[in-house]
Amino acid sequence: MVGTVAISAHDRGKLHMQVVSDIETRILNGEMQVGERLPSEAELARSFGVGSRSVREALQILETKGLVRRRHGERAEVVRDDVGRFMDALVSSVGSLFARDISYLVQAMDVRRMIELEVAVRLASGEGQLNDGVTIALDAMRKSVRENDFSQFTEADASFHRALVQSLGNEILTSLHGNLHALIADVIRVASRVPRKTLGDGLGEHENIYDLIVAGNAEGARLAMREHIDNSLAYLEQAMMRSGNREENT
Repeated sequence: MVGTVAISAHDRGKLHMQVVSDIETRILNGEMQVGERLPSEAELARSFGVGSRSVREALQILETKGLVRRRHGERAEVVRDDVGRFMDALVSSVGSLFARDISYLVQAMDVRRMIELEVAVRLASGEGQLNDGVTIALDAMRKSVRENDFSQFTEADASFHRALVQSLGNEILTSLHGNLHALIADVIRVASRVPRKTLGDGLGEHENIYDLIVAGNAEGARLAMREHIDNSLAYLEQAMMRSGNREENT
């Protein structure tokens, strides 16, 4: 059952997000179980001290996140309590925004930057343990360079970054990053015809990151990872803009 929550006057401009935050927390911490029905919209409005419109907006966001399901004439039902599945739904909803506005891609890459810079620093500082996937991905990239295989390089690139994050052993972080990076990799594949740096240059960036982590150079690893992701973002922005221009001219 959702309890009464006092909302301050300062928060009146974002009432529905207060409702979202409270219910989301209760679902993810197991207080509300899959299959359980939420109180009616009228009851939720009274409990939170908000209007029915704020409740409907909150339920819509929770449904988009994959946490509740609504049917006409029925109270909303909790449908997910698994963190991995919740993140799958959240990242999937972000992916649908990429085609409409390139700024969402920039934001996604910014989230990726935050994660991977921290991962590089921690690994270089001795946290976690580099798994075999990192060196396997590097070998696959070297093979793709020899064969000039862009598609194979893209897959190995994604595997390299995924393996680095996995090396820290944080399952929630791995799930979030894996889904986010998969979305970005899809954009790379779609934009593969746009000229970019050579595969050899890309391989060199990854080898440099790996070498700095192994050497325990935390600051060097952080800077190298930042430069690599910034270069990737610049390429993706160029690719998406060119792709948009092609669509307008067809």
